[in-house]
Amino acid sequence: MRVFILALSVFGILVSANVAKAGPSTTDRDLLASVDPATTAQEATQETEDRIGLDKGKRRDVQRRLTGLGFNTKVNGRFDKSTRAVITRWQAARGYPKTGFLDTLQHQALLTESVSAARASLGSSDKSDDSRPARRRGGSHHRSIGGPVGMIGGVVGGLFGRR
Repeated sequence: MRVFILALSVFGILVSANVAKAGPSTTDRDLLASVDPATTAQEATQETEDRIGLDKGKRRDVQRRLTGLGFNTKVNGRFDKSTRAVITRWQAARGYPKTGFLDTLQHQALLTESVSAARASLGSSDKSDDSRPARRRGGSHHRSIGGPVGMIGGVVGGLFGRR
């Protein structure tokens, strides 16, 4: 009976092994592909940026998001010359007209891009945690093995372990 259960367990693991490969994509996306040419036709101006209604807190948020995307700027809530230069570099990298001012669509694209980048960053940091030993309470000093091998070990240990 134990051999039969073990055989079924191994068969189930092998069948579901392809399912384990499913998950979020880790491939980089082409950022320029997301820019709609119709939205880039109009150049952003001080007027279009004023329509967004960016108060000091929202300007800080924009500065933090730009910095998080690798376009480092001071987070001070003011769009001074250095911040305008960073916005211009971000626009150039994304295929927008290089004005240093944002419009509503560009602001929304920045928000969306920074959220996507943050999620990708979280996904990649989860992978780096796999190399650290698992911490357990109660003095157990071994690491568990995941995936099909761990499941087989669990089944075999359960079948032939102590009672």
